[in-house]
Amino acid sequence: MDLNELNQLDVNNFGEWPVPVKAIIILIACLALGGLVYYLDTQDQLTRLDQAQASERDLRASFETKQRKAANLDAYRQQLAEMQESFGAMLRQLPNKTEVASLLVDVSQTGLANGLEFQLFQPEDERTKDFYAELPIRIRVTGTYHDFGRFISGLAALPRIVTVHDVQITAGEAAKPGTRSIAEDSKLTLQATVKTYRYLDEEAAP
Repeated sequence: MDLNELNQLDVNNFGEWPVPVKAIIILIACLALGGLVYYLDTQDQLTRLDQAQASERDLRASFETKQRKAANLDAYRQQLAEMQESFGAMLRQLPNKTEVASLLVDVSQTGLANGLEFQLFQPEDERTKDFYAELPIRIRVTGTYHDFGRFISGLAALPRIVTVHDVQITAGEAAKPGTRSIAEDSKLTLQATVKTYRYLDEEAAP
């Protein structure tokens, strides 16, 4: 079929058109109809499907996370109980307001009991933190190196929390020659800040 025959086709008499032309026209009409259906309906459905699949992945990941947490819930509760117990034990190591004075005496006596001579023992202003207050004490003592070691060990052995900061050791008066070495008997000066802590109750806490 040539171009002239196509021009002679009667649009109003489609039934008499040649079969190849009919097939081509029907194919074009089907493609156009399919494209129109895809544009008006299927495209939007595919977009919603992609969104639903993404939401499913997010929900599945969230479910798996929650499932793992639920499976470990008993272990988490046990860990929480242990943390609360440990935290309570630490709080019990912080003195209340009435015990701070006796703790200062314990620090002083610990130094004297280990052969140290106090040149300075100066409590400073209390510093308030989140749920506790710290009381710095500036000290300057003289003694031997081993005296200092026993003093620090004695502070660590106190039932309350005591920490030592900003330690400076300088040489002092040397001992006279004798049976022990000069290194053992040399007088040294230790300057440091000893900090004790006090627990704040809910009314005193900022």
